[in-house]
Amino acid sequence: MSTVLITGAARGLGLEFTKQYAAKGWKIHACARNPESLIGIEGDIHPHKLEVTDYDAVKALAKELSAEAIDVLICNAGVGGEGSHAGQAFGSFDPVLWRHVFEVNSFAPLMMAEAFAEHVARSTERKLIAISSILGSLASNNGGRYAYRASKTALNMEWSCLAKDLAPRGIICIALHPGWVQTDMGGSTASLTIDQSVPPMVKTIAALKPSDNGRFLQYDGTELAW
Repeated sequence: MSTVLITGAARGLGLEFTKQYAAKGWKIHACARNPESLIGIEGDIHPHKLEVTDYDAVKALAKELSAEAIDVLICNAGVGGEGSHAGQAFGSFDPVLWRHVFEVNSFAPLMMAEAFAEHVARSTERKLIAISSILGSLASNNGGRYAYRASKTALNMEWSCLAKDLAPRGIICIALHPGWVQTDMGGSTASLTIDQSVPPMVKTIAALKPSDNGRFLQYDGTELAW
């Protein structure tokens, strides 16, 4: 049986990832601050209460799952910043907001990767996925959203480094852009529904091979510029 671990699994993209992998018959370690919303979903789902910025808790979970081989680790938990733009616009930067955005979007995924790299390395698929954003692309930058953009650019660099450092263990590290999706973060005017984003991401992840290590991809597998 294949196994996936998903952070931010209780809502939005993470919840749909959980449902998609459950429908495929995978064993799912679904991590969230409030995993109660996972109750009632059919499948081999193992909820874990986890705040991804509680690094002692992250290490404790890795120890608890020490016997597990995790085929796909999806670092999905993220924040956009209060009000999406407040504190991120030039002239009104809020250092407290910035630290929070970077903590959740940049440092927490790296700590997850560090804690669970060995679990992924001993699996069959050996895939380490960061849910990033095209807003972190230097090539596509059109200004604004400073904190969120910078946090995702940092995440992309981390995954590029992991792709090199973990390659000897056969781990495939990919930064994946879900598109602009109708979630709490993306808003109701976003161009994609969750159903238009997550199933293609699951297919893209399934199709990854060792030669894809270190790429930055869109939800449908299209290459993105860093």
